[in-house]
Amino acid sequence: MTEALKRDYRVCEEIGRGRFGVVRRCELLDPSAAPSSFAIKSIDKSIVSGDDLDSHCLLTEHKVLSLLPPHPNLLRIHNAYEDSSHLHLILDLCDSPDLHRAVVSAGPLPEAEAARIIAQLMRAVAHCHRHGVIHRDIKPDNILFDSRGLLRLADFGSAEVIGGGEPVAALRGVVGTPYYVAPEVVAGREYGEKVDVWSAGVVLYVMLAGFPPFRGESAVEIFGAVLRANLRFPPRFFRSVSSTAKDLLKKMLCRDASRRPSADQVLSHQWVTSYGGAEATDLII
Repeated sequence: MTEALKRDYRVCEEIGRGRFGVVRRCELLDPSAAPSSFAIKSIDKSIVSGDDLDSHCLLTEHKVLSLLPPHPNLLRIHNAYEDSSHLHLILDLCDSPDLHRAVVSAGPLPEAEAARIIAQLMRAVAHCHRHGVIHRDIKPDNILFDSRGLLRLADFGSAEVIGGGEPVAALRGVVGTPYYVAPEVVAGREYGEKVDVWSAGVVLYVMLAGFPPFRGESAVEIFGAVLRANLRFPPRFFRSVSSTAKDLLKKMLCRDASRRPSADQVLSHQWVTSYGGAEATDLII
């Protein structure tokens, strides 16, 4: 590790490990600073060097998070250090279970909590869209929570920057995770920011039901179900779910992207606003 990193932070215990490196907790050595605890993601450059897709994703994530203005619901890069072997990113510390693990552990969430989470998620998405960024891989695994229960949208490795004062260009190419990818992406059509709204709609369905709306035994079967977009609400799982929640799901999971709401329109939907704007400071995650 660089001398500058050692001077600024105390690196502590390992809290995660992935294909490209290790995530550890670290503490800022300046006692007057707040917050003082962060995560340090140390990426092994020898593994990600070259022109492969994974290298591109890691570089994209660093670039996008550095370009986006700060937002309370986005994972933030606070600093970056580089030595001969590693790139070290100082990130917000999110030491609570991610949304995927929370739903697997607890099952479907109460509507009030699901609304608080979707409101935070859509605030993050709306912020990205206003600054010309499409996330393109929204799923429960990428929805993190800090120690206060505040949602942080993470993993911008598949993101695309479409702003910068230039006309918004439609995108092509299958990017994302099969259960959460929008039908226009699967169909190979041009698409835009509404793909993030679709993915967030799948996340909302998973929070309320405990499983995704479009399923299959393989990626091909899942993509086929996504293309059909035959949205169902099995009574066994949706009997106690409100009609306003189902209405929002129908809108977010509309196959026709032109009729799908924007992130800001989702935030103004009755189901979200009925929970007081869904300011999530008391999540049970």
